[in-house]
Amino acid sequence: MNTTAKLAAYGAALALLVGVGYVAGSAVGPRSVAAAGSGASGASPSPAADIVVAAAPDLPGGLASSRDGYTLTPTDPRLTPATPTEFAFRISGPDGRPVTAFDVEHDKRMHLIVVRRDTAAYQHVHPEMGVDGTWRVALTLPAAGSYRAFADFTPTGADATTLGVDLVAAGAFEPVTHAASRTALVDGYTVELTGELVPGQDSPVTLTVSKDGTPVTDLQPYLAAYGHLVALREGDLAYLHVHPDGTPGDGRTAAGPQISFLAAVPSAGTYRLFLDFRHGDVVRTAEFTVPTGAAVADVAPPTGHSDGHGH
Repeated sequence: MNTTAKLAAYGAALALLVGVGYVAGSAVGPRSVAAAGSGASGASPSPAADIVVAAAPDLPGGLASSRDGYTLTPTDPRLTPATPTEFAFRISGPDGRPVTAFDVEHDKRMHLIVVRRDTAAYQHVHPEMGVDGTWRVALTLPAAGSYRAFADFTPTGADATTLGVDLVAAGAFEPVTHAASRTALVDGYTVELTGELVPGQDSPVTLTVSKDGTPVTDLQPYLAAYGHLVALREGDLAYLHVHPDGTPGDGRTAAGPQISFLAAVPSAGTYRLFLDFRHGDVVRTAEFTVPTGAAVADVAPPTGHSDGHGH
């Protein structure tokens, strides 16, 4: 092999190794962040960084910022921790122009889920779109860290899509871990989760809500259902669509204490589930950590938090 051919082969191999390393690093996510331009490890991510690898047709939502011709681009991925900050972004279409026509899904044209990469600090908010196609919402990230933002939307005339992009709140932080838990306590409410997550099929799960030991039978509709459930796969934060079984006013769906869903998990692993439910005119969030398979770990101490992010 002549010198030119050897150099070409070496260059191709090096490019492949760099690409594989980038994908692995993006999936795992950083555990420390620094201010943009500091040169330190974990510097602010580039909005274009998630677009390098094309999404496979069967890839779970939220792992790429560009898919099926649609791209999520934030104006600035840097936010200040513990400070209300406007977060702005656009969705561009296959023609490269900002998309301005969206269908209403679950009462909103845009659902934005923001969560730290250790699945702490979960938020579910609904931005407002300007005439130029820019979506804006006030975000308060409670602490420093690397975050993932998921835009869940349906362009008019196209399929439902979920795109994700990394955000950064500079500063030191300590990642948290989550023990398996099927019980959540939040503001005096107890929420119990039953059902198994079976990879590769629709898995029925039921959330049962009670308050001070009494079943709640007058849940209020929220996002066209008596509850809204988001599932994220630990590790890469794959975003999964979870569909409610029944709707308020359909003549068969009770307003509690049980809320039923079908969750389609693509692989074995542990999933973080977040249930938003409305009662007493307040939206609250209950959190769960559920492994797949028939065997479920012992219930851990319950967790949960009040909604305070403008649902």
